[in-house]
Amino acid sequence: MNDSHDRPRIGSHDLSVSTELARFMGQDWAPSPLPLDARVPARAVTPARRARLSARFPGERLVVPAGALRVRSNDCDHRFRPYSAYAWLTGLTGEDQPGHVLVMEPSGPHDHEAVLYLRPRSPRAGDTERSGDAFYRDRRYGEFWVGRRPDLAEAERLTGIRCADLDDLRGTLPPGREPSTDPELAAALSELRLVKDTWEVEQLQLAVDHTTAGFEDVVRSLPQALAHARGERWIEGVFGLRARAEGNGTGYETIAASGAHACVLHWTRNDGPLDPSDLLLLDAGVETDTLYTADITRTLPLSGRFSPVQRQVYELVLAAQEAGMAAVRPGARFRDFHRAAMRVIAEGLAEWGVLKDPEGDLHRRYTLCSSGHMLGIDVHDCAQARAETYLDGVLEEGQVLTVEPGLYLQPDDLTLPPELRGIGVRVEDDLVVTSDGARLMSSALPRTPDGIEEWMGNLLDS
Repeated sequence: MNDSHDRPRIGSHDLSVSTELARFMGQDWAPSPLPLDARVPARAVTPARRARLSARFPGERLVVPAGALRVRSNDCDHRFRPYSAYAWLTGLTGEDQPGHVLVMEPSGPHDHEAVLYLRPRSPRAGDTERSGDAFYRDRRYGEFWVGRRPDLAEAERLTGIRCADLDDLRGTLPPGREPSTDPELAAALSELRLVKDTWEVEQLQLAVDHTTAGFEDVVRSLPQALAHARGERWIEGVFGLRARAEGNGTGYETIAASGAHACVLHWTRNDGPLDPSDLLLLDAGVETDTLYTADITRTLPLSGRFSPVQRQVYELVLAAQEAGMAAVRPGARFRDFHRAAMRVIAEGLAEWGVLKDPEGDLHRRYTLCSSGHMLGIDVHDCAQARAETYLDGVLEEGQVLTVEPGLYLQPDDLTLPPELRGIGVRVEDDLVVTSDGARLMSSALPRTPDGIEEWMGNLLDS
């Protein structure tokens, strides 16, 4: 389940430690408590979340691990992000959470007590039962290697949850329901997140606002990106700087797809050059420190101006998005906005002569995927929810979702006239369902062709 923390993780090239050095390292350390202003931003809302989960599984032990570190290569791990349900239930979102476990212990027929099993701060004294050298020798968890962790009392103060030592679990999860092996629990943890509370919507708006700034950064950097042999990577890096400076990083791998690369739905290689005659499809989102992410796509003319055929494709996709967004309101079926958007696409393709008939599903050769998804602490949020509550469900006030129709006109598609081949366009925005419709959270970024051209011109001239 998790590594016991009584054996430091030491590299093969680490120097040995003499008895004298070990003794010296274990002496004369001043107290260094966590700052008084240290906090868990979601602490005020997590008790209600745990109560809702408790009500779904009365009398049953629920075990929600944060997850484990994953090796990237040799002794280097990937950057850690906690399991989303664990973060949602505890408010703990940092890179100091690997191996930790939330256990919901039944405390009555209808209640649970939450207990957090954590790896507490490494002891400094060299004469404890545990190895006192972990704080400076342990490459994976040692304080001098990866930073300070709270002790158990500090963790209780931060979270409002009773905390216990991870070693009390003796290396294995206690018997109980655990989401990786229990589809019903996994579904419940997704379905409980379908409707966002006010705090969550605020976090998502913050992510959107930072993402807007990142898109502006990208446009300003276009002269340098166009001059670079791998301009797509330049774009990815510029957006990534904003994401790391303002939040936890990107909420998913940035798609910086120019030319025909835009016809690949998840083009994340981002290793191509930029051509001023092409479009750039940029699909990117900043993830906040609380792990809520935006998900926005804009398709931009790298010259600053759409060509006639690029504008033709873009305007059809935009019209589809407008139709889709108009269908987002409480009481509507989740599928309604996708169907509305695809109806516009199919009719447009028929007008172009690409399709003989707008009826049926042949338009999917050019649209490939769904036109949106739930958004929240995951970019594809609530993914384990049952179809009857999500895909076949009804929209409710407080849900946040994307509307993102696209046309992906493959460069080798002989059903298309040559001038359309190799053009990929997606327009994606984030919306929160309101009492009487939906609010466009990403309205600060222009969407119309004229608006995009003016916006790009202003940024490039500034």
